Amino acid sequence: MSLTNLNRRHLLAGSAAIAGLGLLPRTAFAQGAPIKIGTLTPLTGSGGPYGPVMVKAVKAVADEVNAAGGVLGRKVEIVSEDDQTNPDAGVRAARKLIDVDKVSAIVGTWASAVTTAVAPLCWDSKTFLATVSGADSITLLPHQGYLVRTQPNTTLQGRKFGEFAVEQGGKKVFFLTPQTPFAKSQFDNITAAVEKAGGKTGTLIYDDKKPAYRTEIDEALRFDPDTVILGGYTADTSVMVKDLFRAGFKGRKIAFAYSVNQQMLTGIQPEVVEDIFTIAPSTAEGSKAYERLAKLIGVASLDPYTCQVYDQINLILMAIAIGGSDTGTAIKDNIRKVAQAAGGAKVDNALDGLKAIAAKQPVDYDGASGPCDFTDIGDISDAKFRYEQVKGGKLSLVKIA
Repeated sequence: MSLTNLNRRHLLAGSAAIAGLGLLPRTAFAQGAPIKIGTLTPLTGSGGPYGPVMVKAVKAVADEVNAAGGVLGRKVEIVSEDDQTNPDAGVRAARKLIDVDKVSAIVGTWASAVTTAVAPLCWDSKTFLATVSGADSITLLPHQGYLVRTQPNTTLQGRKFGEFAVEQGGKKVFFLTPQTPFAKSQFDNITAAVEKAGGKTGTLIYDDKKPAYRTEIDEALRFDPDTVILGGYTADTSVMVKDLFRAGFKGRKIAFAYSVNQQMLTGIQPEVVEDIFTIAPSTAEGSKAYERLAKLIGVASLDPYTCQVYDQINLILMAIAIGGSDTGTAIKDNIRKVAQAAGGAKVDNALDGLKAIAAKQPVDYDGASGPCDFTDIGDISDAKFRYEQVKGGKLSLVKIA
């Protein structure tokens, strides 16, 4: 026998002995193709401030799970695409993820228009889709169970906007919004809350690509509002608040937190944005899952979408494990078994969940965005909201309720 073959035999024998002691690196995966999960987030466009950190959270979970041996003995591979906050670009990216990359699930679609365009591709191909979009119409699509969302729907969000406007003294509330899939639902539910308190509402839908909105502002101010709710994204809301300031509007301004973010505030004169209120579905700030995610990705203050996509990937990996398969159908059939199993082991991360599943325990996951309990059509059952106000060029917490 040659020296080379002898050395090789000794090496193999030594490896076998180490494996018997369970000391081989846990990243030595069983043979088989990796489990592929796609992220489809807005790395550019209006949602660009959120997409990159969302991807970072998903990849961090995959790295952590892979370091512990993967799922079903297989490596988890994350394939990331940019939807550009644009439905056409989202469809192209989704087709690549589904047809070329053969992902089992797609997580993180942000804009409702993108999710609405992408969802049919997912249910047709039996690819599971988890979204942070809020339009009510999304879960009313015939998705056959291949879709869940961790974002509160706009029925709930609209009601919260209306109730908060009333709470702040609003009696004449005007809603300025671009045309979005949730514009009507948002306004209808704002109106229901304001009219219940004896107030009145008006609305105007504008072109979100215009460089100025003075004409629209003049029309809104003819309503003589004491409160203006801004329903746009960061780019158009930035222009809108400047034109409201130039027009001398002194009333309350309330906006989506995703549009009035710290990045926007640093680029606008402080007096223009001072006192604007923002509303967003709240993270589970202070929870173990929130603290764990913050440490995992090195971000002290987490936005709701990053928390939600973190929960989505954790749930999907556990659903694959409990179902014994990485197909979209297996995820669909098992995601509620790990999200909300009655009497299940309380877990806040995939590693603990995978251990519970290996021990044949049911699982009840509470995450960084809160309890992820889904209705039959894929909506979360309830959520808290975070209310902030711009003070001195920075967002200051008003309440979480």
